[in-house]
Amino acid sequence: MANNNSWKKIFDDNKILENDFSKQPFYLSAKDIKKSVQDFKNTSEKEVRILCKMDTRESVPEIMKKNGLILLPVKNKFYVIVKGEGYVDIPNIEGEAEIYNTKLDFDLDTTKIGNSEMQHLDFAYASSLIRTFMEDPSLVLTIRGRKYTPEFTYKVGNNTVETKGVQTEIDAGYEGKNKVVLVEAKNSSTKNTIIRQLYYPYRQWSEHTKKKVFLLFFEKRVDEYLVWQYEFTDKNSYDSIKLVKSKKYKII
Repeated sequence: MANNNSWKKIFDDNKILENDFSKQPFYLSAKDIKKSVQDFKNTSEKEVRILCKMDTRESVPEIMKKNGLILLPVKNKFYVIVKGEGYVDIPNIEGEAEIYNTKLDFDLDTTKIGNSEMQHLDFAYASSLIRTFMEDPSLVLTIRGRKYTPEFTYKVGNNTVETKGVQTEIDAGYEGKNKVVLVEAKNSSTKNTIIRQLYYPYRQWSEHTKKKVFLLFFEKRVDEYLVWQYEFTDKNSYDSIKLVKSKKYKII
């Protein structure tokens, strides 16, 4: 990957590996990153947004993989590097898909145009699939798009991280009488994803509601709809994510 060279220089310039990660994280600014990579020619080698986008294990630069480090945003234009497991596996759901009969009594022509993750999620919700999976007929769509986190702290391994005002984006959020359900949707076969995409919205909305916050990962693969439910066993621990249940459906 092109960003391996960039991150090697960023680490060398800022003496990042001299930090004792068993005692403290390493804070890094967008300004620090830009300064290190200013002489690189390709956009992918010097654009901060691209360099810091590490949504899967495969996108992590070698110097971080080798040292067991992950990068997380802590506020606008500031990041933290910590030692820990930054990603969660999305396991394959074995067996035949369960046939699900839509609760709609008419066809949705508009959902057949295009092939976006958003429209597939909207179709699953309109068919009451999300309500059925969560066993909650009261769920209604209330959250969508980008928002900024309030201030909160959390643990990654032995390190404490402080964060405030990080931009989050979820594909859909549903509120019912007793719960809030947040969904991260993908439109391709995903083997793993960065925990941050689930943890930051979870902490964000846990601050805004007394209702229990639930987390779903959603995919459409060909004609099947796959849903995984995750939870954090310790609200303050980034590492405490676990799979609760998963199911595969065909909507008829």
